[in-house]
Amino acid sequence: MKPSLRASSHAALDRLVHKESARAKHAITMNRSSSVSVGIGPSNLNRQDQSRRTFYEALPFTTVHGLQFKEHVLHKVLSQKSLRLAGEEATEESALLADVDVDQVIVTAPLAFAVFIAVIAEFLVGYNTSLMNAPEAVVFPGHTTAEWSLAVSAFAIGGPGGAILGGILANKRGRRGALLINALIFLVGGIILAGAPSIFWLIPARFIIGLASGFASVLVPIYLGELAPPTLRGTLGTLTQFSLVTGILVSDVLAYPLATAQGWRFLFAVTALLACLQLLCSPFLLESPRWLLARDEKSRDARVIMKKLRGFREAKEVEMEVEHMMMASRRAKTPHNSAHSASALYDLFRDPSVRLLLISCLVLQISQQLCGINAVFYYSTMFFQGLIADPLEGTILVASVNVIATYVALKLMDTCGRRTLVLWSASGMLFSCVMVTMALYHVVPDVVALLGVMLFVFFFEIGLGPIPWLIVAEMFDQKYVATSMSLSCQVNWACNFIIGIGFPFINAWLGKASFVPFGIVLALTLSYTYFYLPETLGRTVQEIQQLAAASTNPSTPTNMRGTVEGKFPASSENKHRPSYGTNGKGEGGKEEGRKQRVVQSVEAGDLALQV
Repeated sequence: MKPSLRASSHAALDRLVHKESARAKHAITMNRSSSVSVGIGPSNLNRQDQSRRTFYEALPFTTVHGLQFKEHVLHKVLSQKSLRLAGEEATEESALLADVDVDQVIVTAPLAFAVFIAVIAEFLVGYNTSLMNAPEAVVFPGHTTAEWSLAVSAFAIGGPGGAILGGILANKRGRRGALLINALIFLVGGIILAGAPSIFWLIPARFIIGLASGFASVLVPIYLGELAPPTLRGTLGTLTQFSLVTGILVSDVLAYPLATAQGWRFLFAVTALLACLQLLCSPFLLESPRWLLARDEKSRDARVIMKKLRGFREAKEVEMEVEHMMMASRRAKTPHNSAHSASALYDLFRDPSVRLLLISCLVLQISQQLCGINAVFYYSTMFFQGLIADPLEGTILVASVNVIATYVALKLMDTCGRRTLVLWSASGMLFSCVMVTMALYHVVPDVVALLGVMLFVFFFEIGLGPIPWLIVAEMFDQKYVATSMSLSCQVNWACNFIIGIGFPFINAWLGKASFVPFGIVLALTLSYTYFYLPETLGRTVQEIQQLAAASTNPSTPTNMRGTVEGKFPASSENKHRPSYGTNGKGEGGKEEGRKQRVVQSVEAGDLALQV
């Protein structure tokens, strides 16, 4: 690192710790009337604990796919600060030791058990997404297109209600109790699905499973995020995403031998079997210590659980960890970060600085579903009929590409901008639609249709798959995150239902041009993204909102890839900082540039993920 960059970075780190200490003092003042005070103020914290508290307050209490890079960079930044507070030279060896000091990542047996049981629910979400794909021809032969499409899409009808129910029960019954209820709902739906005497019974069964899936999509990230230390939340977020896409793949692989007149009920029964396993194991799970502390800050159970989860030996270690968690929770509940949902929704549409951001979020959610991705996961076997020798093999290949692309997306998500990935994703999917259509019209060999669908799924997974969810949390401060996320979720499920019930009719009416509507949606998405979607990687919420507000003013020249030209005010703190682009390149190199952006984000009270 060059001297000027080192000095700038050290100065930024000094400001970071000062501001975090001030925030902690403010939180203690706001909570003097609380029933318990652990008695550990910021001024009494040692160098490791100061950094660890910052870590707790900067990262969300939820597992988020794509969060690992931010965890890694913040970890490095705080580790170096920990060394400087001790007056040590930041050598390579000492930096490694400081990494361990800031947040020791110990995966204890209770935490590993909780993760294994919880991700079964995410696996079942993926499994049931693709479950109806392969066995259509053998399940109650003679059914009409309307009957089958309703049975498939009933899954999406139950999803929104399940998402709402999951949040309510997680708060009332606890995370462990809600997980048990979720497993019970999966079990009931799975039993009805496997034992259905007619196709009409599949409709309520799929609705119930959709209810459980929406429930799980809210509950599992919260539960694991509150059990895990901050440095594991991104990893666990990726694990839940891999569980979902693996569920899709396993569903298609099992269908290969079981999608028969005699075997389809066994294929459907897997949901009930896994739900039963989860139900039997749920009573042995640990409750979320954060939920227990929210009900009683003196909770002895919360401290016992924390000791088991972290592998602590000393009582003072447990108390310090509890204090970190409580301080982070209090900060999230300060009046500045809370608002009535109806008021927040009204403000979202009224405030020009966030209105365009909300529209952008909703456009991406609509595009994510209306681009036709679930037409592939719901109906690819039907679509491949007559195009390739074995449609089931094609479906398995597509699901395999989905898993591989999830890993590729993880590598790309924080090395490329969000906006860039959406542009690549929409462009690649649009090209794939052209390939599929050309194959259907026999301009190119039929096998190109399979290749086109595989590319369609690949490009979806690197952009339009993860980014619409990640970008919601990056565009808004905590006042609006919950409301915008809830609205995005409902819009997403509604569009999912439209595709689920509509694609069989689109395929019947348009035939060889069945992918043309998806191409039109992708072309519109590409245009909107290029002109209106701001880049969020490496920016604070305030910068993103300034950029969006300026873009609505015709007299203000803007660049959605970068900054508002000549309009961002330069604070006294920012004037002497080195400049880094969104790709992380600068005089000090990519790694230092990304560290600097994380420091700036934390200084602003925002790590681009406040959920």
